[in-house]
Amino acid sequence: MSGKGRVVEGVTEEVIHAVSVIATKRGGAPLTDAQIAWVIDGYTRGEVAPEQMSALLMAIYLRGMDRREIASWTRAMIDSGRRVDLSGLRRGSVPLRTVDKHSTGGVGDKITLPLTPLVASFGVAVPQLSGRGLGHTGGTLDKLESIPGWRADVDLDAMITQLVDVGAVVCAAGADLAPADRKLYALRDVTGTVESIPLLASSIMSKKIAEGTGALVLDVKVGAGAFLPDLADARLLAETMVELGADAGIATTALLTDMSAPLGRAVGNAVEVAESVDVLAGGGPPDVVELTLALAREMLDLAGLPDADPAAHLANGRAMDSWRAMIAAQGGDPDAPLPRATHEEIVTAAADGVVTTMNARAVGDAAWRLGAGRARPGEAVQSEAGVTIHAVRGEAVRAGDPLFTLHTQTPECFGGARAALVDAVTIDAQPGPAASFTRPAVIDRVRFGA
Repeated sequence: MSGKGRVVEGVTEEVIHAVSVIATKRGGAPLTDAQIAWVIDGYTRGEVAPEQMSALLMAIYLRGMDRREIASWTRAMIDSGRRVDLSGLRRGSVPLRTVDKHSTGGVGDKITLPLTPLVASFGVAVPQLSGRGLGHTGGTLDKLESIPGWRADVDLDAMITQLVDVGAVVCAAGADLAPADRKLYALRDVTGTVESIPLLASSIMSKKIAEGTGALVLDVKVGAGAFLPDLADARLLAETMVELGADAGIATTALLTDMSAPLGRAVGNAVEVAESVDVLAGGGPPDVVELTLALAREMLDLAGLPDADPAAHLANGRAMDSWRAMIAAQGGDPDAPLPRATHEEIVTAAADGVVTTMNARAVGDAAWRLGAGRARPGEAVQSEAGVTIHAVRGEAVRAGDPLFTLHTQTPECFGGARAALVDAVTIDAQPGPAASFTRPAVIDRVRFGA
């Protein structure tokens, strides 16, 4: 694509074209706002070639971006499509506060499922625009689609109606919401630039700002199963996103949370839905409950309900009522049996001792190999596929005890899943104190100006 200059008061402005933008960043110089707006618009409209944008993404990955560049890149992606306004939502004569949550992705991270109806049960509107899984990280929409009849595609009018009537919606983002990010996300995945903090922050926040929520809580994962395993990198990502939210007038906070081991005892699609329903019924794994409540408290605080007790609504059934209404509103049957795999295989412990580590990435890879995830966008996933974990960190096992049950519709996948799990677990015959191999679900908290 050729660029164009224009004359202003006798001065010809610098011509912007794809090669000059790439060269600027390749050389380590910051991109101007005009360069960023031009290249995002051109790529969205198909006038900047994918190979040119690929080169720019790699230059950004290697050279980084400063604070102004990240804000400008985010703004350009928002401006590539429609921005929703949810500020006027009302239930009768009562204004509805909106608050959303976003997770940077992990293994067994089904928190959106119990969290969304739990927060909505307090009269808060939760517009949860979610995505699909890719590789070892699961997708919220893939999990919910294991519920018979449930549909992910909800248009804007139906979403607003459901927010008013039910208070909660989990659905796919519309194609006209930050369409530049949709194209860039797919390109980042195949060019090895997913882990770039500027690109991660702008991708997440462009969609969240465009969706029109009034407040946002970010769940930034840290550990082996996260996109950013290093705590310092995860903290920088959290701080960058919180600042972007503040720039856009959205009350934003972030929790840094543990993803060194899988969340809960279920990794996959239908198996994670079943575990989420257990949480809504007042049970479920302690780590899933702990993180659900921590995020709920943050969301309710930003929604103006700092004294609300989310644990009470798990115990008294109100969160479950909200879940059932949310699933039914999107065509799902909350009472229908979830699909079960026709093939299962058990992986056993090789020695006596205590499980001291469990690598989240390895377990996520195993679930992906069984069919729970996809290698590239658009591939089908198996609702039935996944991994059930029988012994988590801190629990004792004997040689021959079950560690994992593998679930799939395609038994030829068992070999690959077993290979992924070869070094997933450490069993220590003489473990140290429990604190040496466990840590709380929430590592730290990031707020604007703190």
